Amino acid sequence: MASEVNGYIAQASENPTENDEAVTRKVPSTPEGMAIAYGSLIIMAILPIFFGSYRAVRHHKEQQQQCKKSGEQPDTMSCKEAAIFPFISSFALFSLYILYKVFAKDYINQILAGYFFFLGILALCHLTSPIISSLVPAAIPKTQYHILFTRGEGDKLQHIINYKFNLHDIVCLICCSLVGAWYLLEKHWIANNLFGIAFAINGVELLHVNNVITGCILLCGLLFYDAFWVFGTDVMITVAKSFEVPIKLVFPQDILEKGLTASNFAMLGLGDIVLPGIFIALLLRFDNSLSRKTNVYFYSTFFAYFMGLLTTIFIMHLFNHAQPALLYLVPACLGTPLLLALAKGDWKALFSYEDHPLDAIQTEERTAQTQAETKKDT
Repeated sequence: MASEVNGYIAQASENPTENDEAVTRKVPSTPEGMAIAYGSLIIMAILPIFFGSYRAVRHHKEQQQQCKKSGEQPDTMSCKEAAIFPFISSFALFSLYILYKVFAKDYINQILAGYFFFLGILALCHLTSPIISSLVPAAIPKTQYHILFTRGEGDKLQHIINYKFNLHDIVCLICCSLVGAWYLLEKHWIANNLFGIAFAINGVELLHVNNVITGCILLCGLLFYDAFWVFGTDVMITVAKSFEVPIKLVFPQDILEKGLTASNFAMLGLGDIVLPGIFIALLLRFDNSLSRKTNVYFYSTFFAYFMGLLTTIFIMHLFNHAQPALLYLVPACLGTPLLLALAKGDWKALFSYEDHPLDAIQTEERTAQTQAETKKDT
């Protein structure tokens, strides 16, 4: 979760009498290199939130249409789930810390890399499928295929796998698999970032909190989680440095000296992007519900997130210590819309907004039932 930006800070804290091999392992960061690295991280952080939020609006509309057809409430995070999420995250984080202390981290990273290899390909396919499909030559037809795997018969029939795809989807899968193979074999930072950005955009798009109260509970809980594990222990920093899977965005600070082979990285965890991004995407959907010409809540909080990232980097350099980014991002992302709603008189509307109001679904069900009974009587 935390923004773990190492590089020159880690080098400056090392013993100056260490051996020559350790000294020559990394090129000291120049001010220009650090500015490029941090600027690139900020750009890679805000773009997934921006595009993921607009994709989340489209996904929300699809969920509403599906809800009207099936009558089933879409899966969203409840207040209870938001409250226990920091504890689940703490358990997972500490478990990884124990694993890295007990077993060789190379073996653990190899297992996790294989797991994230498949997840990354799926995430990248979901993101790039329309783009790659538009670039596929017209000579390749969109031949349709259907994989259907069921269990049981008659009324007990259950669909285990029900997936439709075409030849363009297969081309997309091949292209994304090449990126996955590049990452698996080389662990190159560009391949890592391609997977990381895909994870971030998909996370903001597909993971929804139903209302503002749930979002506030989630972010406030994670603020304390982030601060505790960064300031109170070495667990977060140890795991972040050891965890060689694409759950963080990286950019080399020595890229001017070593080019694409650079290895002195600045890092930003995906949690610092996705979790505030989920809340910012909710505000865009709230803006749309107000039917106004400007998305003032979305853009204001988006800018506040940007300023929160800048504050994180400034504080990190001021104190020469890795910082829990959510400590600065959460107040910015929560305080901005709340103060804005108070100033604009939208306080009640903000807290009463729900992506999928249960009362509306129940009302529609009762109306449909009444209509069915009326037709039966006539």
